[in-house]
Amino acid sequence: MFCIRPARLEDAGHLPEIERSAGQSFLQIPALAWIASDEVQSIERHRELIEIGSAWIAETPSGEIVGFLNGETIGQTFHVWEVSVRQQAQGQGLGRALMQAAMAQARLDGLKAVTLTTFRQVGWNEPFYHSLGFRTLAIHELSARLAEILETEVLGGLPREARCAMALGLV
Repeated sequence: MFCIRPARLEDAGHLPEIERSAGQSFLQIPALAWIASDEVQSIERHRELIEIGSAWIAETPSGEIVGFLNGETIGQTFHVWEVSVRQQAQGQGLGRALMQAAMAQARLDGLKAVTLTTFRQVGWNEPFYHSLGFRTLAIHELSARLAEILETEVLGGLPREARCAMALGLV
């Protein structure tokens, strides 16, 4: 039904719109509704991550891109920067399939872990990642890199108490 494949440079122009569509789901959470109209990753940033081979696409049989995941290998860890699925395509397992593709590649690359930052107690965020085997890290468990990412998010307007870092060990 859907295909998960590595992203290509020509896909980059479609990805900000998918992220905007996915953000509409936050309208159902009054305290986070502002995310629906917040900034998204630039086309240039998407191209950078595609060029280094750390982005995947979910597309329909007709070739319509309906979701993406991008991240970056940092040391022995793959860090997920964004997972977005077009609002109309949510709930069909595409986020899970995208995460599984990234996790499988990280294993093939011999990496030790996959990390991400996300919202606590938002159904398609922290609980979803728990269902994939991720665990929420306590403050004392944060690497300097993850602590810096969380701090940058807070400086960008995300509420500190609503954010967390998560990790999945691969070894």
